[in-house]
Amino acid sequence: MKNFYKVAVAGMGVVALTACNGLFDDIYDKPQEIAPAKGQIVMDATSWTNWYYVDLNRLHQLTVEGDEEALFKAQTEFEAYPIPMEATGERVDKPTTEGESTGASSTTTQSEKPGQYMYWFDVFGAGVKSNTFTHFTPTAEQTAPEEWSFAIHRNNVRTNGGAVLETTYTSMDQLPESSEAFRNMTFKEDEWTENEVWDSQEQMLLGYVPSQGIALNRVLSSWLSMEIPPMPPSFSMNNHVFVLRLKDGSYAALQLENYLAPNGTKCYLTINYRYPY
Repeated sequence: MKNFYKVAVAGMGVVALTACNGLFDDIYDKPQEIAPAKGQIVMDATSWTNWYYVDLNRLHQLTVEGDEEALFKAQTEFEAYPIPMEATGERVDKPTTEGESTGASSTTTQSEKPGQYMYWFDVFGAGVKSNTFTHFTPTAEQTAPEEWSFAIHRNNVRTNGGAVLETTYTSMDQLPESSEAFRNMTFKEDEWTENEVWDSQEQMLLGYVPSQGIALNRVLSSWLSMEIPPMPPSFSMNNHVFVLRLKDGSYAALQLENYLAPNGTKCYLTINYRYPY
């Protein structure tokens, strides 16, 4: 335990020094704007505390109507829906067995209750895949607009009752003419998570990061992965085309083309889309 604190303190000093020298500029600087092309969405998803929703039906309707001004706004302007933070009940501590750790991509406490889940992550050692649940604070459920197809929070994506398939294609032009080619393939629905939607940096240097308990689509979320170590975090992009089956039975093709703003800010997303597909 003493060694851990020594490593943590040393890491804090290194991180503080590198932050002062500008290595964190791409995390904290205000992003610059990118103009979307036809069939693109440009979203500033850099906020740690907001979800942003995309309505593919609305985008299609505006395209058919030829309302270019309204379409441009729908492609670039997204209302923020804050993650609920206010406690609706008492904090619940659930100590785990000494030495126990969980995989960030799979294990949860199985409570599946809306709220803030605090985990300790081994950010200066084995990395974020080594983590331990510490406590839970109940909150209200996440709010959402009446109509939406998928939602984004930084590198997290969820669907509105949909399911997703990752293809081997790396260009929208490579897709089969019709989504019929994918109808009999296995699509993955959203899954509950409580340690992946990180929504605060305040205690990150000590390894403690609160996350929102919510269902995510891990297949679609795989288009942008974050790794710690190193510090600052490294990001990697998966440029495969994904097929989204919406709850109404319609299909869309989605591809993350870029996750950087012109100034290097991460989680500033350029998304190619085809809907209906």
